[in-house]
Amino acid sequence: MLVRVGCEFVQHAATPTHAVLQVEPRPDGDFRVVDRSWDLQTASTSWVYVDTLGNLCRRLTLPAGRSVTRFDALVEVSGLPDEVHLDAQEIPPDALPDDVLVYTLPSRFCPSDDLRVVAWDLFGNVAPGWTRTQQIADWVHGQVTFGYGSSSSSATALDTLDTRTGVCRDFAHLAVALCRALSIPARYVFGYLPDVGVAPNGAPMDFCAWMEVFLSGRWWTLDPRNGSPRAGRVLIGRGRDALDVAMVSTFGTVELESMLVWADEVSG
Repeated sequence: MLVRVGCEFVQHAATPTHAVLQVEPRPDGDFRVVDRSWDLQTASTSWVYVDTLGNLCRRLTLPAGRSVTRFDALVEVSGLPDEVHLDAQEIPPDALPDDVLVYTLPSRFCPSDDLRVVAWDLFGNVAPGWTRTQQIADWVHGQVTFGYGSSSSSATALDTLDTRTGVCRDFAHLAVALCRALSIPARYVFGYLPDVGVAPNGAPMDFCAWMEVFLSGRWWTLDPRNGSPRAGRVLIGRGRDALDVAMVSTFGTVELESMLVWADEVSG
């Protein structure tokens, strides 16, 4: 199926300010980008690089005053929901690939070392493997209440555990941290998620965050926020936590006036 995804940022800068945008589909995602475009100013003044985590990033300098940055893409995705493999097994740390080990360690927003006791109390007696990771995602989904504006950009997994409120970013951070506390490699992922096969909830579209866990030698998608497999994901970035995959990073003070996000199935 085809989905149209994209975003628009309206920002104000007192002086010309350099920025890095991370909103384009990741090059190795399980989809095909049919067409993509930027607004003329961004297209003519920006350049692209791939960061050390494999994410596609775009550099540009925002002009002084008001600026509008707009990205739009048409993407061919599978109409199938996220894969489920009930027999997927955890891999002991000494057998993990070298590049996976980093996703067992604490990070800024996922202080898994501080959640070790909680994780073992809640999930230590659950059968290792898919069953345990799914129970972690389900527990976060059931314990945390979603609410726009219910957390700050500096909230960690510990904060979410304490307040039991947050946005999809917070759901993912808590689930990732709980997995890592049990030595299960887990990474933070975000992208576009259209309402394919589900009823729209009436809320404005936004970027979506979920997690990936490493079982049986590969990565699997789990969604603590939505609580069930979904179809149509368009991956943007992967990292240790949201710090690695910020949508907009600026080297100076920039005021965000508005942000729009779209992710819609294209019919016909």
